[in-house]
Amino acid sequence: MGKKLKQIAIYGKGGIGKSTTTSNLSAALSDMGYRVMQFGCDPKADSTNTLRDGSYIPTVLDLLRDKGSVKAHDAIFQGYNGIYCVEAGGPAPGVGCAGRGIITAVQLLKQQRVFEELELDYVIYDVLGDVVCGGFAVPIREGIAEHVFTVSSSDFMAVYAANNLFKGIKQYSSRGGALLGGVIANSITSEYQRAIIDDFVSRTKTQVMQYIPRSITVTQSELSGKTTIEAAPASKQAGIYRELAKRVDEHTESKTPQPLDSHQLRDWAAEWADQILAIESGEVRAAGEAI
Repeated sequence: MGKKLKQIAIYGKGGIGKSTTTSNLSAALSDMGYRVMQFGCDPKADSTNTLRDGSYIPTVLDLLRDKGSVKAHDAIFQGYNGIYCVEAGGPAPGVGCAGRGIITAVQLLKQQRVFEELELDYVIYDVLGDVVCGGFAVPIREGIAEHVFTVSSSDFMAVYAANNLFKGIKQYSSRGGALLGGVIANSITSEYQRAIIDDFVSRTKTQVMQYIPRSITVTQSELSGKTTIEAAPASKQAGIYRELAKRVDEHTESKTPQPLDSHQLRDWAAEWADQILAIESGEVRAAGEAI
């Protein structure tokens, strides 16, 4: 489509719905006519499953262990609507740094100029939200990704992981690292959950890219080994993912977030705990009065 290659990284705490969100984003961008590669950076190597009918693909590190040397195309497989799928993989259990696969896979594809050869519009890195390990910080630290988005629910540990990511982005921002595009708020099913995320992004000087509700449609789609975009294209949930894709496509300016320090984050969480308790108490009283 004549556009410059856009590389983005999606981070998030394990189990938060990061890979689900990333795969549906990839599928939606592909449906918009873009040539997309999804680059799984989790040692579990399951980022691209729903783009390939639930099937696993060999990882870059698996191939290197088996063959000693690898041509980049040996690690690239096509999925839904021609999306290119790559899984970096990880070391054998208990051996080495889990981020090594990211470093190795990125170097392999860059050295063999795969992105240029495939004329990609998007490379989307699906990255585990543990930026303590140097490998997982590679897309940020090396400036490989231009824009970073994080998936977070309103749960404290998800927000905690997002705030840690913001610290990593801020640390590397002065050295050419990637900057933050915004937060993708996942599993938002109530007004107070939305309010928690809104308050967090306000305090850290960022923005919400999209609110994604919890949906049985996603569960049904993934049980069939597909994204919601593929399995239920006319569903409301698919429309939400398409809107996210449109916003990501239109996004041009990322910024350095202002993370909360540990005391600020704890005080912020305590304030919200009190507010939620008050909300719940009010609902209980209202129910009692109705009876």
